[in-house]
Amino acid sequence: MLAGFAMLAVMLFVPAGTWQFYQAWVMLGVLFVPMAIMGAVMLVKNPELLSKRLNAKEKEQEQKWVVALSGILFVANFVVAGLNFRYGWCVLPWWVVGAASGVFLFAYALYAEVLRENAYLSRTIEVQENQQVISTGLYGIVRHPMYAATLLLFSVMPLVLASPWSFLIMLLYIPIIHIRIKNEEKVLTEGLKGYKEYKQKVKYKVIPFVW
Repeated sequence: MLAGFAMLAVMLFVPAGTWQFYQAWVMLGVLFVPMAIMGAVMLVKNPELLSKRLNAKEKEQEQKWVVALSGILFVANFVVAGLNFRYGWCVLPWWVVGAASGVFLFAYALYAEVLRENAYLSRTIEVQENQQVISTGLYGIVRHPMYAATLLLFSVMPLVLASPWSFLIMLLYIPIIHIRIKNEEKVLTEGLKGYKEYKQKVKYKVIPFVW
C-alpha cells in the first residue's frame, strides 16, 4: 500500500510540477484511507481473503493482457491529470471534485460490501476448492457486483482529479473489463457447479437492465 501511495504520488505530482495539486491530495485521501481501513479489518477478520486479494498473478493468458492494458490505462489517466493541472487545459470546478469524491466513497462502500458477501473473491480468475455460487445480496442483482463497483470507482476517479481528458481515457476501461468478464464467465461456467443456472437466474452482469 505504501509503495502504491508513493508510485501514485509520483505519477500525479511530477507531471503537475507542483505539490499544490490539491485534487491529487483529495484523490490520495479517498483512495488510500479507506484502503488502509479495509486492509486492517480484513487482516483481523479474514486474512485468507486478504491474501487472495493481494495475489495478482493471473493463470489465464488472456487475463495477463487485460491486467497489462489496465496498468497502461491507469498510468495514462494519472499522468494526463497531472499535465492537465499543470497546463490548465480544462480543469473542472471544485464542486465536481467534491461530488465525484462522494460517489467514489459510495463505490468504495459497495466494494466493501461485495468483499463481505463473497469469501471466494480472488483477485485472479480461478475456481477455488469448495467454492460455491453466491446469489444473495448484490449478487442477486448483478452477477459481477465487484466489477460494477470498480467501474464506478474508475469512472469518477478522473473527475476527482478534475480532468475531463483523463475521463475520456478511462472510458477505455469498459471494453477491457468486458473482455475480463467474458473470460471469467467462461471459466466459472465450465468449472463452478451451479454457475450456469445462476446465469439464467440473474440476467445482468454489471449494470441492472443495461449490461
